[in-house]
Amino acid sequence: MAALFVLCPLAGGPARAQAAAPDAPAATQPQDESQVGFEADQVSYDNNADTVTASGNVVLRRGDQAARAESVTWNRASGQIVAIGNVRIVDEDGNQIYTDRVELTQELRAGAMENLLLVMREGGRLAAMSGQRAEDGTVVLDRAAYTGCDVVDSKGCPKKPSWRVTAARVVYDAKGKQVSFKGARLELFGIPLLPLPGLRVRTDGSAVSGVLVPDLSSTPSNGLEIGASYYFHLADNRDLTTSLHAYTDAPPMLSAQYRALIGKGAYQITGYATESRRIGVTGTTPGPDSKRDFRGYVDANGRFQLSPEWSVTFALRRATDATFLRRYDISRDDRLRSTINVERITPNSYFSIAGWETQTLRVGDRPGLVPLALPEIDYRRRIDEPLLGGRVELQANSLAISRTSGQDTQRAFAGARWDLRRITRMGQEMTLTALVRGDVYHSDENALTSTAIYRGRPGWQSRGVGLAALDVKWPLVGRLIGGTQVLTPRFQIVAGPSIRNLAIPNEDARAIDLEDSNLFALNRFPGYDRIEGGTRFTYGFDWQFERPRWRVLATLGQSYRLSREPTLLPDGTGLSSRTSDIVGRTEVRYRDFVKFTHRFRLDKDSLAIRRNELDAAVGSKRTYVEVGYLRLNRNISALEDLQDREELRGAARIGFARYWSVFGSGVVNLTDRKEDPRNNSDGFQPLRSRLGVAYEDDCLEVAVTWRRDYVRTGDARKGDTFQIRFALRNLGFR
Repeated sequence: MAALFVLCPLAGGPARAQAAAPDAPAATQPQDESQVGFEADQVSYDNNADTVTASGNVVLRRGDQAARAESVTWNRASGQIVAIGNVRIVDEDGNQIYTDRVELTQELRAGAMENLLLVMREGGRLAAMSGQRAEDGTVVLDRAAYTGCDVVDSKGCPKKPSWRVTAARVVYDAKGKQVSFKGARLELFGIPLLPLPGLRVRTDGSAVSGVLVPDLSSTPSNGLEIGASYYFHLADNRDLTTSLHAYTDAPPMLSAQYRALIGKGAYQITGYATESRRIGVTGTTPGPDSKRDFRGYVDANGRFQLSPEWSVTFALRRATDATFLRRYDISRDDRLRSTINVERITPNSYFSIAGWETQTLRVGDRPGLVPLALPEIDYRRRIDEPLLGGRVELQANSLAISRTSGQDTQRAFAGARWDLRRITRMGQEMTLTALVRGDVYHSDENALTSTAIYRGRPGWQSRGVGLAALDVKWPLVGRLIGGTQVLTPRFQIVAGPSIRNLAIPNEDARAIDLEDSNLFALNRFPGYDRIEGGTRFTYGFDWQFERPRWRVLATLGQSYRLSREPTLLPDGTGLSSRTSDIVGRTEVRYRDFVKFTHRFRLDKDSLAIRRNELDAAVGSKRTYVEVGYLRLNRNISALEDLQDREELRGAARIGFARYWSVFGSGVVNLTDRKEDPRNNSDGFQPLRSRLGVAYEDDCLEVAVTWRRDYVRTGDARKGDTFQIRFALRNLGFR
């Protein structure tokens, strides 16, 4: 074979030879990806052996592949290419091979190697003493070790990885883009832990089927738990994880999770199934002859974008009984909501058909009183053309609520809202708002609603709604102690006729409470079924201070009703009198190190604190302290949606020794019977606490956690829970 060589000078160094195979042009990077080109400091021939040897900074290229070495010998008769000395090979996926000696094919694929290191594009590293190319084109590596950790520190010095997988033999399939281990065993900090049969790793970073690291835990309800999982990579857009949970004090449980990404969206389905003796929420233990029941849980959700405008979102959550989720430590939710929502969104309109159903898991709740809402239809349209300089938005809405043992309600309304916003010459921001609406309701079985003010009158009812509002803000900007402050006095007047409220059933506007977030709202009820009528003034201010690294926000306000008619707002909401309570919020932030938020409501007469909510966080990502406190002292007799309570929450993490940390958290119920007669707490009842230690570096997370639950709910017993968690980078283990 003949080869073409062209000598060219390189700036700052000796002349280098650029070469190409006879069917490739003389170029450093051949145009045809099937051809191989190379360059070197010098090239020599051995006519007797029919070899070509390139030496000195040799570079071979073929498409996206490349190889570098101190010396490369090409046997023109056999086509064998041998690279020697500080060899570095980059394949088409970006994976890199470092070795002392390697045999290459004419496609630049690695053959026999010695003392090699494979650095995968996704961060994994595979080292082996030697390797040989098999007949099927794969490379078989002997005495190999794999890790997802860095093997050098920030200064470039070698370091031991925190975990690695050792194997007697490893098969590297460059074409199939995967590494298969035989006789694999996981080591943590040099200590062999457990075998990993059938372990495979993809070199392109995609998922591969295999066994996951077991979950280990111990709970008072089920005893010692070992969860073994297998991951099935069904396709690039679909996967399935199946798990077997074995317990010492309970029958085994199966679980599975299926996930799919399709052209129009994505969805996932998770399910749990077992058979065990069920204990009621009262905690009565079943006898030894009691029959086992099927118990399980399903959780499915997804979203599909059918077109740029149309989408469908759904969620399904359902459990066989009230205590299953807590007993098996799946979730602490006390309500499971299933929803479906079809939406159409355009720049000027919104249309939705939705429905939801709720399964209550609360002790004492009657399932027959839990509503099923289907359908809820909502349409909104924004008019492009301004009316008297303002923006007009139209809305139509309907809702049907049914109960198996309670009140049924249907409603429909249509309305229009007009908003005009202007800035005066003196800088005031003025907003004019007008709202008109007509409502029609139908209800029956009203007497089954225990709270009288929520019932409304049975049969057909109607009402008209009309409101007008003026909202004025006046930002005043100035300097303060090296920063900038903005003081914004605010005044609002809302006026409207008396509204026929109590004749209308109240389904969505029950949990009203005066807060800083709804102080200046047009309607301070959270839903549509109740509307504030009459005339009221609301006044207050916002204050903002900013300087380098600091930011302070504050809000304070109150409202006053002109009408002397009794209000439908119950005592304890802060709105029942003509003069409302005083509400406010303060927020202080210092960089990302300190965040403090205080929300409060003061009694208008005694200045007693009716709402006191504190949230504080101090620290960095590795070391921090978080504290939360809430007290609702509404001074009200017990009402379904307005119970008083007091709660303290805390969490902390302390990082040490670079990768280690200890963490803990706790929740304490401070509510006593004076605040809530239905509460059995004596004023200090711990609900749950947690304490643990964790190790986390660039490729490994290990955490040992202890948790104590102080409240028993059926067969979800109180007591101590221990859990060990692993997460290994580039293996997909958890």
